[in-house]
Amino acid sequence: MKNIALGFVFSLLMIGQVYSQTSKSVNTNKMNKVDTTDHYTFQLSDKVTRQKVIFKNRYGIKLTGDLYTPKNSSNNQLPALAISGPFGAVKEQSSGLYANQMAERGFIAIAFDPSYTGESGGEPRNIASPEINTEDFSAAVDFLGVQKNVDRNRIGIIGICGFAGFALNATAVDKRVKAVATTSMYDMCRVTSKGYDDVVTTEQRTKALEQLSVQRWQDAQQQIPALSTNNLPDKLQGNEPQFVKNYFDYYKTPRGFHPRSINSNGAWTMTSSLSLMNMPILTYIKEISPRPILLIAGEKAHSRYFSEDAYKAAAEPRELIIIPNAVHTDLYDKVDIIPFGKLVDFFTKNLK
Repeated sequence: MKNIALGFVFSLLMIGQVYSQTSKSVNTNKMNKVDTTDHYTFQLSDKVTRQKVIFKNRYGIKLTGDLYTPKNSSNNQLPALAISGPFGAVKEQSSGLYANQMAERGFIAIAFDPSYTGESGGEPRNIASPEINTEDFSAAVDFLGVQKNVDRNRIGIIGICGFAGFALNATAVDKRVKAVATTSMYDMCRVTSKGYDDVVTTEQRTKALEQLSVQRWQDAQQQIPALSTNNLPDKLQGNEPQFVKNYFDYYKTPRGFHPRSINSNGAWTMTSSLSLMNMPILTYIKEISPRPILLIAGEKAHSRYFSEDAYKAAAEPRELIIIPNAVHTDLYDKVDIIPFGKLVDFFTKNLK
């Protein structure tokens, strides 16, 4: 069990909400100029085609995604998957890798940038919203369901890290989704409000909300939302918790760095925490049933308890797989550890 200080500080750190007197502000003029760097953290399979696509969510926000399609597929309609995450990542990172792997195995898959991040629209930039990010998944389902080569009755979703919780939330309300899988799940509302291992006290939560309320006055006066400190430091000091070192090893090294990723190269707006702290997202997880849930977590992942608790809260059919010796970030990109065979079996069985 982490102590209260570490639990609170580092839960805020990983969503970019470390409160600082020297906060930064969003330069909206700069953010409007989208970085078109065509950089992916993985190799495109020679069995797959990738096409950039644009669609809108229910709020009219333009979303940008990469559509992965198996080469030499028959004229028959195929099952499809909408994939996003981790929280603060972009489609050129883990979600694209998953989409590439699943397309190689016969699925049409879209990896997309959530609202306010990456190449997707939404102003101001670098905002997280449980409502809008849940809607982003349903918007991706909208897009897939009108493609001629997709069987709209065979659509599933995969959520990675913080977007695993949003994926479950979307599935609960969107009955078009036939099956949902998560890897290295985070419940972002829970961790933002209660810290890791739920160690944050009511007094600490109240103090954080008081600080955020003051920040709203400052944002209103500046007419620019302030950013927190960067999600991750540019250099480790050596005394960080192991899971922070694991994040650094993915986001801050050639393994997973991407210039548009908030986790690699930016920070969230400070007031993004407000909605995350006030809107629990797994209230209706039981209503996913009778559609199936697959939860995958690393044995040594600091986030493992989120998947275990979601499993306990969900109704059947449900399955929890613990990957031996794996840490949280192993399930971002290590194709020899991520159980793609199990994901294929799960969706093949349930998207029918």
